[in-house]
Amino acid sequence: MNLLLDVIAVIAKPGYMLELEFENGEHRLFDMTPIMDKKPFSRLKETNSFCAARVGYGTVVWPGNIDIDPETLYDRSSPMTSLP
Repeated sequence: MNLLLDVIAVIAKPGYMLELEFENGEHRLFDMTPIMDKKPFSRLKETNSFCAARVGYGTVVWPGNIDIDPETLYDRSSPMTSLP
Protein backbone atom coordinates (compact mmCIF):
# COMPACT_ATOMS: atom_id res chain seq x y z
CA MET A 1 0.00 0.00 0.00
CA ASN A 2 1.37 3.39 -0.99
CA LEU A 3 1.44 6.27 1.44
CA LEU A 4 -1.09 8.96 0.52
CA LEU A 5 0.66 12.32 0.48
CA ASP A 6 -1.21 15.62 0.45
CA VAL A 7 -0.21 18.46 -1.82
CA ILE A 8 0.59 21.53 0.32
CA ALA A 9 1.61 24.00 -2.41
CA VAL A 10 1.17 24.39 -6.17
CA ILE A 11 2.43 26.80 -8.79
CA ALA A 12 0.98 26.64 -12.30
CA LYS A 13 3.77 27.07 -14.85
CA PRO A 14 3.69 27.75 -18.61
CA GLY A 15 3.21 24.70 -20.82
CA TYR A 16 0.63 23.15 -18.48
CA MET A 17 3.22 22.25 -15.86
CA LEU A 18 2.52 22.12 -12.13
CA GLU A 19 5.23 22.68 -9.57
CA LEU A 20 4.12 20.77 -6.49
CA GLU A 21 5.18 20.50 -2.88
CA PHE A 22 4.02 17.47 -0.94
CA GLU A 23 3.62 17.15 2.82
CA ASN A 24 6.81 15.07 3.04
CA GLY A 25 8.79 18.10 1.77
CA GLU A 26 9.32 16.77 -1.76
CA HIS A 27 9.12 19.21 -4.65
CA ARG A 28 7.96 17.60 -7.89
CA LEU A 29 7.01 18.68 -11.42
CA PHE A 30 3.84 17.34 -13.07
CA ASP A 31 3.23 17.70 -16.82
CA MET A 32 -0.50 18.07 -17.53
CA THR A 33 -0.02 18.23 -21.32
CA PRO A 34 -1.00 14.56 -21.96
CA ILE A 35 -4.37 15.03 -20.25
CA MET A 36 -5.28 18.60 -21.21
CA ASP A 37 -7.46 17.47 -24.14
CA LYS A 38 -9.47 15.10 -21.93
CA LYS A 39 -12.52 15.97 -19.85
CA PRO A 40 -12.72 17.70 -17.46
CA PHE A 41 -9.27 19.23 -17.99
CA SER A 42 -10.08 20.44 -21.51
CA ARG A 43 -12.27 23.08 -19.85
CA LEU A 44 -9.12 24.59 -18.35
CA LYS A 45 -7.81 25.24 -21.85
CA GLU A 46 -11.13 26.59 -23.11
CA THR A 47 -11.56 29.02 -20.23
CA ASN A 48 -7.85 29.77 -19.84
CA SER A 49 -8.13 29.00 -16.13
CA PHE A 50 -5.20 26.60 -15.79
CA CYS A 51 -3.27 29.26 -13.85
CA ALA A 52 -6.06 29.38 -11.24
CA ALA A 53 -4.76 26.12 -9.74
CA ARG A 54 -4.73 26.08 -5.96
CA VAL A 55 -4.50 23.57 -3.14
CA GLY A 56 -7.76 22.25 -1.73
CA TYR A 57 -8.49 19.10 0.26
CA GLY A 58 -4.87 17.93 -0.08
CA THR A 59 -4.76 18.08 -3.86
CA VAL A 60 -4.82 20.55 -6.77
CA VAL A 61 -8.19 22.09 -7.61
CA TRP A 62 -9.49 24.55 -10.20
CA PRO A 63 -12.68 26.58 -10.57
CA GLY A 64 -15.63 24.57 -11.88
CA ASN A 65 -15.10 21.64 -9.48
CA ILE A 66 -12.09 20.29 -11.36
CA ASP A 67 -9.45 18.38 -9.41
CA ILE A 68 -6.90 15.63 -9.81
CA ASP A 69 -5.98 12.78 -7.47
CA PRO A 70 -2.94 13.45 -5.31
CA GLU A 71 -1.78 9.86 -6.02
CA THR A 72 -1.74 10.64 -9.75
CA LEU A 73 0.13 13.87 -9.15
CA TYR A 74 2.79 12.09 -7.12
CA ASP A 75 3.11 8.93 -9.22
CA ARG A 76 3.32 10.73 -12.57
CA SER A 77 5.52 13.62 -11.50
CA SER A 78 9.28 14.00 -11.57
CA PRO A 79 11.42 15.04 -8.62
CA MET A 80 12.76 18.57 -8.86
CA THR A 81 16.42 18.96 -8.12
CA SER A 82 17.69 22.07 -6.43
CA LEU A 83 20.44 24.12 -7.96
CA PRO A 84 23.80 24.08 -6.19
